[in-house]
Amino acid sequence: MIESTPSETKPLYRTPAIFNPFTNVVAGESTRHGGVSPAPFHSLNLGGTQDTYENVLENNRLFFEALHIPFATVAKSHQVHGTEILNVTEPGRFEGYDALITQIKGIQLAVTVADCTPILLLDPTSNAAAAIHAGWRGTVGRIVFKTISKMQELYGSKPENCLAYIGTCIDECSFEVGEDVAQHFENNYKRWDEGKGKFFVDLKKSNQAQLLEAGLAAENIEISPYSTVLNNEDYFSYRNENGVTGRMLATIGLLGTKP
Repeated sequence: MIESTPSETKPLYRTPAIFNPFTNVVAGESTRHGGVSPAPFHSLNLGGTQDTYENVLENNRLFFEALHIPFATVAKSHQVHGTEILNVTEPGRFEGYDALITQIKGIQLAVTVADCTPILLLDPTSNAAAAIHAGWRGTVGRIVFKTISKMQELYGSKPENCLAYIGTCIDECSFEVGEDVAQHFENNYKRWDEGKGKFFVDLKKSNQAQLLEAGLAAENIEISPYSTVLNNEDYFSYRNENGVTGRMLATIGLLGTKP
């Protein structure tokens, strides 16, 4: 991953290397650095929390400005931990979708996270992109697989041509859950810890499996090496910060203007 830094040591965002060969693609994942929000949202809080609207708006402006993307071209949705997919035809703020897809150049898709898994998809052949928010509910609801299917249906995307980035989220060693959550995951994506009397779930691995099942090549999938919990100094973690924290953004879009 490539870092963009407001200082020498603290990156404002990181760029997935998987998309680097495509000069017409802008993709990035924010950190918690480089914004205006005070503690406990310090400092680049980009989503809905108890922080002020003005701080969140300014942080969004700073983040997208760093990516050289006009904020007016961004498409977001209020996420509900579901599996609804929106075919985005205009930038703006939407309601009730956890995956955004588009084939229109000049629209920048974005999802917010603070432990859940962001997934960015690119089909360079059909010039289509997707931004997905996959918490544990979205993961067991197979939102990633469904999103690829929707891209096939609407854009003629072929999974073997697609590339994916599985972003920074809570890692398996930190995602401790009870039987009520663990029962929804196959054994390959959970383990039982006898000492703690809890299961641990691997969201990255589970979403990677959906990408592979959909037909993506393993070498076309990049997985973030970072964890919201283990690297909490660089990322927001809802669980580690007891629900009082900010939100990161993962974003992708193709440069150009609407026809």
